[in-house]
Amino acid sequence: MNFRTCVAPSGKFVYGIHKPGFRVLNMREKNYFFSLGESKDGRLCENRANFPPGDVEESHADPIFEIPNPFPFKGVTYISKSWADEKAKNPFSIMLPDAPQMSFTDTVAKWPVKSNKSDDSLDQIFHTLPLPLKLAIATTSTDPKDLIRLAKLSCEFIFDAEKKRPVGLRFQADERGSLRPVIRENTLFEAVANNRFLPDDYKSVMALRPGIQGASEIVGEWAPDTNESHVFEYLRRNSYIPWGHYAANMAHDAVRYRVKDLSISDMSGMRHLYYQRTYVRVAEGLGLALGCAKKQLSENALEDLRQKIVQTISLPDQQKKMKFSRTLWGWNFGFDFAPSKYRLHASHQQVHQQFALVPETVLTTDSLTKDGGLHDEMPAYACGDLIADFIADFRRKTGKAFFKTYISAIQNNQRLDGKDSESSLIIYQDANVMLFVPKAQTSQWEIQLMTLFPVGNILEADTGTRKSVDAAILIAMKVLEQMGAKMITVIEYSKSFHSADTDHRLLYCFLPRLPESPGAFSEAQLRWINGHYPEDFAVVCRSVCEKNKLTNS
Repeated sequence: MNFRTCVAPSGKFVYGIHKPGFRVLNMREKNYFFSLGESKDGRLCENRANFPPGDVEESHADPIFEIPNPFPFKGVTYISKSWADEKAKNPFSIMLPDAPQMSFTDTVAKWPVKSNKSDDSLDQIFHTLPLPLKLAIATTSTDPKDLIRLAKLSCEFIFDAEKKRPVGLRFQADERGSLRPVIRENTLFEAVANNRFLPDDYKSVMALRPGIQGASEIVGEWAPDTNESHVFEYLRRNSYIPWGHYAANMAHDAVRYRVKDLSISDMSGMRHLYYQRTYVRVAEGLGLALGCAKKQLSENALEDLRQKIVQTISLPDQQKKMKFSRTLWGWNFGFDFAPSKYRLHASHQQVHQQFALVPETVLTTDSLTKDGGLHDEMPAYACGDLIADFIADFRRKTGKAFFKTYISAIQNNQRLDGKDSESSLIIYQDANVMLFVPKAQTSQWEIQLMTLFPVGNILEADTGTRKSVDAAILIAMKVLEQMGAKMITVIEYSKSFHSADTDHRLLYCFLPRLPESPGAFSEAQLRWINGHYPEDFAVVCRSVCEKNKLTNS
């Protein structure tokens, strides 16, 4: 093949292995020998190894696997054999430890000073800390006492009659006359409000009550009769996503700061709002009667509407009515701030997912004309189109359907190191979906979810498929959190509503951010560096699934 993918037409994975050996011409003239110190037994440590007398010969450098991503536009993964072999001896070393317990208040109480460590003196200590230290405590402390003190420094509260518990924030008029909460240090405010160890009544008045984060309208709600979940759908009108987007947020009375706290009802609720908003907007565009104002669609009503849409767009010229033809769905789970004020992930911790529709085209401007006016149209961007372009190219060049071939490669996978041990990449599977570790992980802990049958977008997903997808998303997130992931980005790759491709599958990528992998020049080139075999990562994921009985979520 003359294009880059690890999925061969035979239904097997194909990848390369570098076995470096090289000679380096020594062009240095001088030596700079130094004593670096000495060992405990008195031996001198010197730097002579840094100054070889002649040329350098490396006949057997560490082998490196080069694995093209299944989708060429996502780059290539490189796995160092020596690193991965070490991990293969104990795959469970891949997991991250729990964050340690930390209380600044208790630490200060141990300081050898004469003060009696009264609340007033502790408040003064907190007040005099520089902002970077306040942020460090706000993001790492597990002590509510620390966080309450920092919360009071970050903003102005209104307390109950006994002045014990917060009942709201103080507001004041801004330069335009609009009332805004009195926030003294916004970064500290966000960091404290997003720490799950802050008491819930403080979380409520700082971040969770509808309206406290702004005037975004609530235009949908999931509130099952069992009272086991509660989700709001917010409209983000002036959005970084053109034409606005929607956010499914856990409500103020359903506090969820960890995936561990999420139920299948919570996940179903957030996803139901995504399905409902998408189906309703598409139906409106097609001129279909809805009759669902001011109410939540039931599961059966949702499926009836989906089937009506599918039947309608199968008719000649009906698709032309759809201005919006692709979905956008994503989830940034987890929040963190560095003491240097770098926001590390998400806008807030309380669980929320975002979704929108993408138009088919966007008007173009000609920068060379004097008026810079609108002149033509170009296709609007949607990440699923990148997959559509590639699988069409794959079919032209090989005569094979890509996703059917990809599934075969996953099911027939063999270990990278060739050893006769666990080789399955599959973490979980039911009749409709497969949750698996991609052969070429981009994020070091990447997991993917794919429909097993030709369902390429949520218009093609019936009730059973939607339930399978929702359950598998929750399983994937719980596995990654149990392994120690604190920040996870999830994105959906889906095909256009206009596409007639019967091979394209709905695909979700789960991309954890790891503490020592912020991304640098390699990642900017789409060169993804990894230190374990994907098969070993799959072993750990399956073990976490079994240990925590996640398949019964």
